[in-house]
Amino acid sequence: MTSADMPSTNETQSSTDRTMEQRLALKQHGRLTALLANQTFWVFIAVILACLYLSVSTDSFATAKNLYNITRNVTFVAIIALGMTIVIISGGIDLSVGSVLCLCSMVLAVTMHAGYSIEIGIAAAIGTALLVGAFNGILIAYLGFPPFVVTLGMLSVARSLAMVASNNTVVFEFGPDHDKLLALGGGAWLFGIANPVLYMLVLALLTGFVLRWTRFGRHVFAIGGNEKAATLTGVPVKPIKVAVYMISALSAGIAGIVQTGWLGAVTTNIGAGMELQVIAAAVIGGADLAGGVGTALGALVGAALIEVIRNSLGLLGINAFWQGAFIGGAIILAVLFDRVRNFRQSD
Repeated sequence: MTSADMPSTNETQSSTDRTMEQRLALKQHGRLTALLANQTFWVFIAVILACLYLSVSTDSFATAKNLYNITRNVTFVAIIALGMTIVIISGGIDLSVGSVLCLCSMVLAVTMHAGYSIEIGIAAAIGTALLVGAFNGILIAYLGFPPFVVTLGMLSVARSLAMVASNNTVVFEFGPDHDKLLALGGGAWLFGIANPVLYMLVLALLTGFVLRWTRFGRHVFAIGGNEKAATLTGVPVKPIKVAVYMISALSAGIAGIVQTGWLGAVTTNIGAGMELQVIAAAVIGGADLAGGVGTALGALVGAALIEVIRNSLGLLGINAFWQGAFIGGAIILAVLFDRVRNFRQSD
């Protein structure tokens, strides 16, 4: 080959540049495709569109007071939804979270009402949550009970224990640390942001880190994706399952502590029906009830959509009894979206 037949340096460089451009274009196209196929992205868009519509169609939605209430109200569902998302990723379900919230709130209230400090009250509430979660997890992981049956039973047991602990009365006096508890749940210590919102953000970052960067998170996804394969590859399935249900109960306990400080009183009907909202938040946010899929961000976005829907009903003059229909419909649409996406991927 003569020197005339050899490609010039400029031609080689030009070819390399075109190849790099093509690779970058393909990479960007792949990211765009993944984003458009992401359920959490579309739910986030729905939240933004709903907020814009309500801001224009009503005079009270975009007020500082209403937005403050929305951000604070969404935190209780979102905090529990973080734990629920981990459970759903593992292929399970936890129907007891609303009652566990009630039980932990009542344990905190009764303990502080008896004159103990806020630290002891919080420790008792968290210990109760972990004990309930461990009980659920052991029955499910080691004895093979169906998660639906175990947590449905605990839904009734936990609320009954809350009634026994308080003699089915309202507790609104929290002893010498009464003001500390109210500040914990109802204060705004940083830049005027409600404390529950700060707790939610910290817990979301922690949950996202655990799911994305730790061995525990990888094991949870492996169990939800294929439990038998996870077992064969050496994943400690049973201890992970117990830990998952303990985390779910712990998230409910934390939400109960914060909500007690926010409300300033505890009744035995607190958290009633909350399990539906929590599961809806996780599923709407992209968690797959079949297991193996879910994110912390999705739990927050799903909870935000539910709260915007709840808040909008009153502002638009719609009967509040329609709330369940809207939430249930959102769950069905989320599952339908997931099934359509899976069907396209299989093709």
